[in-house]
This record gives sequence, structure tokens and C-alpha cells, in this order.
Amino acid sequence: MKLIQTYIGGFDVILNGGIPNGHNVLIAGTPGTMKSSVAYSILYNNAIRRGTKGLYISLEQKRASLLDHMKSLGLSPETVKDKVSVLDLSELRKKMEDAEEDIWVDFLSMYTKNIKNVFDYNLLVLDSLDALEALAKFEDFRMEFFKMLRWFKGLGLTSFIITEIPEVSLPLLSSPDLWEVFGKHKEEYLADGIILLKMEKRGDFEVQRRIRCVKMRSARHDTRYFAIVFENGEFQVTRIMA
Repeated sequence: MKLIQTYIGGFDVILNGGIPNGHNVLIAGTPGTMKSSVAYSILYNNAIRRGTKGLYISLEQKRASLLDHMKSLGLSPETVKDKVSVLDLSELRKKMEDAEEDIWVDFLSMYTKNIKNVFDYNLLVLDSLDALEALAKFEDFRMEFFKMLRWFKGLGLTSFIITEIPEVSLPLLSSPDLWEVFGKHKEEYLADGIILLKMEKRGDFEVQRRIRCVKMRSARHDTRYFAIVFENGEFQVTRIMA
């Protein structure tokens, strides 16, 4: 099975080599856990190291703002300008606020297919699922989400879908019903994989970012939490020291 590497130092070992090609993966986390940065870095590093093309769809943040942020992290958009395309739908979102709510998944499907025809990308980031739901106001969220994931698979894509976990859910992250916090519609059942990011308080003054592969179909992965840091333009994971 072909594997897509995340190029997060140490994390692909945890995933037993990487993410199976064609998977739809949720990148879930609380605010401030660098979800967008993690997702973009996967596209960025696959473009540089393997020449793989990627599409980043932003429904919230403007393209210029997103790229400026990535540049400040050392992930220069100019370096991968022929391999990573950023589609900014935030302005279109404003113009279509009064549009019929049920057109958004079809609209997204049309865009992803048309771009695929002229820019043959293999990796897709959707930022974010929460923004899409706010736009579309799905009557049957799970069915619409399933249709979208099936569409991505039909295009032969490996997708990373960003979704936010409210801060109020943090106390539940250690509960036996851990799955309940990944999405209010239990969309984790439909995804092939879940990568969870969270902030963990250490002492009175320190906060540590942590990462966990909760689920990855067809992969014998480690399910423990690891510390994740970003230094010198790269993400790295390490074991958590007591």
C-alpha cells in the first residue's frame, strides 16, 4: 500500500510508515494547536521531497494572510508555488451568504474536480469542516459529509479535513468516551483517520502541545500522546517525559 508521509519528525514511525494513500483524515484540535500549520506543512513537505501536488482550500482565512503566516514559519510559499495551490473561498463565501444553502457541497465538488483537471493534485486540505457546516446548514450532516468524502475518494485524493474541538471539551479528552469530542455529529465514524492535537497544562506556567493518532484504518499505529514542537521550520514529536 502506498503511504503518504507527514514529514513530521518521528510521527511517521508512530503511523507505521505514514498515512495510507486515498484516506480521508480529520485533523481535530482545540484553538491554538496549529492545525492549519500542520496540514499545510504536510502539503509543503510532500511537494519539496516527493514533488507531490497539493491543494489547500480555505473557507475562513484569506489567502494572503494564510501564506504570510506560513512564510513566517519558514514554509515559504514561493518554494512550492508550482506544487501547492491555495484556493481562497473566503471572499466568495461572503458574496454567496444569501445563496441556497444546499449548493455548497456541490459547489465544492465542482471546484475540486475542475482544479484537478488542470492542476493534477493528489493531496487536499479543507479548512475547515466547521466553516462548511456554518455555510451549508446541512439537514443531514452525516449524509452530506459522507458524500463529500466519497467524492474525494473518487478523485483519488488523500484529504486532510480540519475541524475544531471547543475548549469546553478538554476535560472529556481523558474520559472513556473519548470519541464523543471529535465532532458533534460523530463524523469520526466516517473518516479513515483522526489526528488529534491538544494543549496540555504543565505546572503553573507552561503549556505543551500534544499530538495523537486516534484512528488510522489499515495502519498498525501507536495510539499514545506525544509532545509536538515546531522549530527551524519543522514539526517534531517526542515522547512525553513525566
